[in-house]
Amino acid sequence: MSIVSVAAARSRFSEILDASQTEAVFIERRGRRAAVVLSPERYELMLEALEESEDVSAFDAAMQEEGENVPWAQVKADLGWA
Repeated sequence: MSIVSVAAARSRFSEILDASQTEAVFIERRGRRAAVVLSPERYELMLEALEESEDVSAFDAAMQEEGENVPWAQVKADLGWA
């Protein structure tokens, strides 16, 4: 992880893009993080991990719901899979 100021980011943008291929580069404005630059591949991996986490949370919430369980055979029949 690298940290650079906005001023440095302006003057070294190409270097920051190169560095972002192997690590996250944080850009600071007035000593506070304002942005992060990372590779498209890392971004996609992070999105996939977030979606997986949301799916797990939704599954857990569904399992907590009260109500009648529907047998798998009935679900397939209702969907026209059987």
